[in-house]
Amino acid sequence: MGILNVTPDSFSDGGQHASREAALGHGAKLIAEGADIIDVGGESTRPGADPVPEAQELARVLPVIEALSRNFAVPISIDTSKPAVMDAAVAAGAVIINDVNALRAEGARSVAARTGAGVCLMHRKGDPRTMQSAPNYGDVVAEVAAFLKAQTEACVADGICADAIVLDPGIGFGKTVAHNLTLLRHLPELLRLGFPLLVGVSRKSFIGSVLGGREVGERLFGALSLAALAVAQGARIVRTHDVAATRDAVRMVAAVLEGGMLEVRQP
Repeated sequence: MGILNVTPDSFSDGGQHASREAALGHGAKLIAEGADIIDVGGESTRPGADPVPEAQELARVLPVIEALSRNFAVPISIDTSKPAVMDAAVAAGAVIINDVNALRAEGARSVAARTGAGVCLMHRKGDPRTMQSAPNYGDVVAEVAAFLKAQTEACVADGICADAIVLDPGIGFGKTVAHNLTLLRHLPELLRLGFPLLVGVSRKSFIGSVLGGREVGERLFGALSLAALAVAQGARIVRTHDVAATRDAVRMVAAVLEGGMLEVRQP
């Protein structure tokens, strides 16, 4: 899943793809690098981010989704928590709703059910303005699993097909470094919920912390190792800014796990 932020303030690439032309160019690049899904977001969810008015978010994402869906066959995901944005984005061509709020906003589940879109439900403790203010858990794996289980049950009860649901443990969203590492170590326990897992670790701050203070642009190798680890433990979607490198890492892991033989060109 290639990340296409059309925002001025995302933590890694804020402002780089804010214009329609820049966004389309970057989307085409992600697709050329092998992205299977393009995730379009018009509101930053980084720690400390302020909410964006609905009209502004719509103005950012709809032209990009319409153009991408018109020019490419790759499925498009809308990264939003607003029901009206979900509805309009699906009408514009998106086929997946990726919600960091797990469809808890009023009307969100009914929109998802009516549109028939795939949904990704993410765990998050608090909102972007508060989520990194001393997050605390008794058992982070058990609490994340319980939250995701409750949300999947609510979605199915409201008419969303169970086969349309993917779960995301929300690495970096209301978690300390230790919480993130624990969740990544215990992904198989989350798989017991019976749904595919999406994992997003790309360029996140806890990687920089573990590696001694690496800045955003210096976290690729750490993110690749975590993407490979997540896939080895059963994750089926990896959300990333760096599609080509992540795809290579995932393909190598898949070759080992599937017992496939790679064609080796002789010198």
